[in-house]
Amino acid sequence: KELGEISSYPPGYKENGAVFCHNNPWVIMAETLLGRGDRAFEYHRAICPGYYEEYTKLHKLEPYVYAQMISGKASPLPGEAKNSWLTGTASWSFFVFTQYILGIRPGFEGLIIDPCIPSSWEGFTLTRRFRDATYRITVKNPDHLSRGEVSIRINGEAVEGNRLPPGKPGEVVKVEAVIRTRKDS
Repeated sequence: KELGEISSYPPGYKENGAVFCHNNPWVIMAETLLGRGDRAFEYHRAICPGYYEEYTKLHKLEPYVYAQMISGKASPLPGEAKNSWLTGTASWSFFVFTQYILGIRPGFEGLIIDPCIPSSWEGFTLTRRFRDATYRITVKNPDHLSRGEVSIRINGEAVEGNRLPPGKPGEVVKVEAVIRTRKDS
């Protein structure tokens, strides 16, 4: 009891022996910063509701909703999900998946393309609105890397670096990015 709030939770719940999901996206982000896309995606799958639908009866939670925590072995109902719809897990998971695994994140001078994906992926496509322009982005991964040097073409023209300059308001910008082995490796 002298340990504070953590000891006020029953055994196996919240920070007292459960899988606390809210902070897991930060671990996923750290894995991408280390260039470990396979591991980052493995952790993403572990908390993403779409991947554990078979556990719906155990979790007692809608199969499309993130939980704040999954009760641990010391709880009376191990594996039960708690605090759906009340957690930052969903928003943090979306942020980390789009900006660190897919690697499309805003910067002051434009969109940054820096994916850290599972090495098995051939690539992906997405549409991203940024500063009143629409970017149609295709990322190709012919060498099956988790992370590498990204070469970019905007509307067919090669550009230096991995930062897209802001498009004009209303413009549709076609982007092709290819992940290759880094030249300095």
